[in-house]
Amino acid sequence: MIPTGRAPRILVTGGAGFIGSHTVVSLVEAGFEPVIVDNFSNSQQSALDGLRAILNRDVTCYSVDCNDRAAMTEIFEKEELRGVIHFAAYKAVGESVQQPLKYYRNNLDSLMLLLELMPAYGVQNLVFSSSCTVYGQPEQLPVTEETPRLPAQSPYGNTKAISEDIIRDTVNAQVPIRALALRYFNPVGAHPSAQIGELPLGVPANLVPFITQTAAGIRQSLTVYGSDYNTPDGTCIRDYIHVMDLAEAHVQALKKLNDAEIEASYDVINIGTGRGETVLTIINTFEQETGVKLNYTMGPRRAGDVEQVYADVTKASRELGWTASRTLAESLRDAWRWQEKLSLS
Repeated sequence: MIPTGRAPRILVTGGAGFIGSHTVVSLVEAGFEPVIVDNFSNSQQSALDGLRAILNRDVTCYSVDCNDRAAMTEIFEKEELRGVIHFAAYKAVGESVQQPLKYYRNNLDSLMLLLELMPAYGVQNLVFSSSCTVYGQPEQLPVTEETPRLPAQSPYGNTKAISEDIIRDTVNAQVPIRALALRYFNPVGAHPSAQIGELPLGVPANLVPFITQTAAGIRQSLTVYGSDYNTPDGTCIRDYIHVMDLAEAHVQALKKLNDAEIEASYDVINIGTGRGETVLTIINTFEQETGVKLNYTMGPRRAGDVEQVYADVTKASRELGWTASRTLAESLRDAWRWQEKLSLS
């Protein structure tokens, strides 16, 4: 149960980022008090303005690197935290191939520091931002949490698999931490207010922001990588989930941990819609929902791309009482509304 009186304070690392900022909104709506830590290396201060517009108040935010031991210790000492949601990580697959040590050092060290500080300050609950990249190209679909993890196709993906192992091993050592690793599929969309959304720095690495930037004229055209996959229209299949559904899953995960009576536990849960959509379906749905025609071309396959992956979400429904409720059309409308706002600012 959520304690009465003072709202439980939850550390949200990377809380000014795409998923983090939307989760901050859901936390406040659920009666928690988020405390953001973000060094703004992959996000912008404008996200805080968007949060203020949605929530009608400021959210505590520390402009701090999660690898800064002294600064993080000071935050734990000051804030009387009741839980941690750990988003902060470098996440560009291509860059991770070029700079693997940058990814291993940042993504693993920041997690290990949290796992040291949490028991030192009596903080038990950890929700970790993992990824469906740990499944690689699965032999059977949809993937369940029992689907074997395959060797990662990038250092980024490997940091997620290693991070899961670090948390599991820490819990197995009877450190009093209750942890859930949420394996995300493909977050898309934006808050319906268009006050916050995905804000990639430079050329987008993800499909939907590239679509919206192409529609807005920021990008000349969109290339669809691969048209000869073994899928209904030859393009890759992914499980696209509205970011607000994903945000609400974090709140449910935190509540589950908060209600747990055991001292230490670890589990993994898929967070997706349970449906796979092709790239061309995304493009066609975007055009239908917005009335904007996209300039796109079909290109060759891209090295490292998985042909198709989508989630079995039975466990999320059973364990968290959560299922995705927003449609693909809604996701794309919200993403476009956000892009239109960016284009006007």
